[in-house]
Amino acid sequence: MSIKSHWEKIYKEKSPQEVSWTQEIPSTSITFFNEFNLNKTSPIIDVGGGESKFVDYLIDKGYQDVSVLDISENAINRTQDRLGEKAKNVNWIISDINDFIPHKKYALWHDRAVFHFLTSKNEIKRYTENVMLNTENFIVGTFSTSGPEKCSGLKITQYDESLLQKLFEENMIIKKVEYINHVTPFETTQNFIFCSFSSK
Repeated sequence: MSIKSHWEKIYKEKSPQEVSWTQEIPSTSITFFNEFNLNKTSPIIDVGGGESKFVDYLIDKGYQDVSVLDISENAINRTQDRLGEKAKNVNWIISDINDFIPHKKYALWHDRAVFHFLTSKNEIKRYTENVMLNTENFIVGTFSTSGPEKCSGLKITQYDESLLQKLFEENMIIKKVEYINHVTPFETTQNFIFCSFSSK
């Protein structure tokens, strides 16, 4: 089964309460985001947005140039249905992150729980180069070295602060780091590291 088929199947068959990454309020992402004090016309992208409610927050706060990328069309469709008329205010992108070529430079690139699914050196290199070339600020939330070794049946890559810093240090500096315990809908705990970066 291809990676795309894997995610389409999940978002077709499982409700938000049946997947581990669900958050009713993406509070850590919101806290990190607010520290950048972006203006309302700043271009923002949420990579792997899926059914995340981070986009709800951005729209409700009046951000006017918001993009959401996900590999799963089913996930995008669900989020559009949830948002109703508000969905018209978002640029929806259905793409594998490995194939994504931005057509603009973003003020902020947000990624909660996509980056750790990249496991080959080439995938990781392509992603980091994409970020460093195409955004001024970056927020990443990924499984820490104390977190899970798999998610949704797929192998992942774990990170700590030094590993993340090394990957992005050519063009970016770390602004903030936090280790967060995410409590899943099944009441299990997953340890994430959240880092924010800005261009040098």
